[in-house]
Amino acid sequence: MEFKTLLFYIFSAVTIFAALRVITARNPVHAVLFLVLAFFNVSGLWLLLQAEFLALALVMVYVGAVMVLFLFVVMMLDINIERVRQGFWNNLPLGALVGLLMVGEMAVVLSGRYFGLASLPPRNLPADYSNTKELARVLYTDYAYPFEIASVILLVAIIVAVMLTLRRRKDTRGMRPVDQIAVKARDRMRLVKMAPEVESPVVVAKEGEQA
Repeated sequence: MEFKTLLFYIFSAVTIFAALRVITARNPVHAVLFLVLAFFNVSGLWLLLQAEFLALALVMVYVGAVMVLFLFVVMMLDINIERVRQGFWNNLPLGALVGLLMVGEMAVVLSGRYFGLASLPPRNLPADYSNTKELARVLYTDYAYPFEIASVILLVAIIVAVMLTLRRRKDTRGMRPVDQIAVKARDRMRLVKMAPEVESPVVVAKEGEQA
């Protein structure tokens, strides 16, 4: 067995184990951490496929940014685990059916028979070939609109995650920008005219004695 094949089996086994732990972990924070582990191993698989750009993007974007955001959201939401477990067995048949369909689709794609991948001739790539440049060319030409739509969907997801974490408490003090803009100058300060006060001689004498 070649060393590259051994690495493939190791990364694949750890990825499958981490993916299973994502859906079976009782603590949602642990599920997010196992998802981070799965992403790391998938990036290793992409490195074996000579897709360096996708591997680095997965680590920097998803593990370094998106999953950290998910982890903070899960921790700030303070999900009631007992309440979530109540509907687990009711949704198990539907979830198992969807899981089997996904496994079947992956088996069809990986077999290569349905898409005719086995009959394709091998590609002889030049020495200066860059998969990053080729990926960018296809992404920003043929798939420009789907790329923009995915960006908008991710932006909406981030806004929804932030809105879900907002909690209004009675003892919380905050400022509303709308009220600050609506305030006028005459409402902020009021000038009051007062008559000057003259100190009595008795008070001055007492102060002199104390001094």
